[in-house]
Amino acid sequence: MKRREFSLSTASVVASSALTLPLATPAMAQARQFKEGKDYTKLAKPLTPDAPAGKVDVIEFFWYSCPHCNSFEPTLDAWVKAAPKDLSIRRIPVAFNASFVPQQKLYFTLEGMGKLDTLHAKVFRAIHVEKLKLAKDEDIFAWVAQQGVDAAKFKEVYTSFTVASQVRRASALQEGYGVEGVPSMGVAGRFYTDGTMAGSMQTVLQVVEYLAGVARKG
Repeated sequence: MKRREFSLSTASVVASSALTLPLATPAMAQARQFKEGKDYTKLAKPLTPDAPAGKVDVIEFFWYSCPHCNSFEPTLDAWVKAAPKDLSIRRIPVAFNASFVPQQKLYFTLEGMGKLDTLHAKVFRAIHVEKLKLAKDEDIFAWVAQQGVDAAKFKEVYTSFTVASQVRRASALQEGYGVEGVPSMGVAGRFYTDGTMAGSMQTVLQVVEYLAGVARKG
C-alpha cells in the first residue's frame, strides 16, 4: 500500500487473498542486473546500518493492517529462513500517522517478550481473517490476554521507555529510507526498493539479494 492510501481508516482496509510466490534465490538475483532509479533507489544520505560486523542489514517495512503485507508475510518468512547467512534481516513497523503507533508498540512488545515467533503471524490472521481491528490499546490488550500472554507484563512492556524508544527509532528509519508504502525493504542503510519499483514483491526479494551483493563489495 502506498502512503496516499493510508488516509483510509483501518476498518475500511479489505484484505487481499494470500499469494503463494516462488522464493527468490541468489542465482535468480545474480541472473539479472537491476537498475538504480528503476528497480531501487540509492539513499542520498546513507544511514548507519544496525547489523553485526560482517553482516548486511536488511529491513522489511510493514504495517499489520496492510493487506499487501499480510499477503507477503508467508513468502517473506520462507525467504528469511533460506536467505544467505550474512544477511541480518529484521522487520520494522511503520507509522504514517498517530493511529499506527499502537501496532508499532504491539510488535516491539511481542519482540521484547520473546513472543514474536508464536504471535506475529497470529496478529495478521486476527486482523485479516478474523476481522479484528487491533488498532487501539484496549483492543490490543484484550486480544493479547486471549493468547495466554501475561496481560500485566505485556502492559508494563507496552508502556515502557524501551518500547517508546523503539517506536521513535522505527520512525527515524522510516524517514531515513524515505518509505512511501509497505511492504518495502531497505538494504545496508544505502538502498530502498518496493513492489512498485521492482514490479512485484517476488522481484523485490531478488533486488534485495542483488543489493546485498553490492553492499558486500563496499
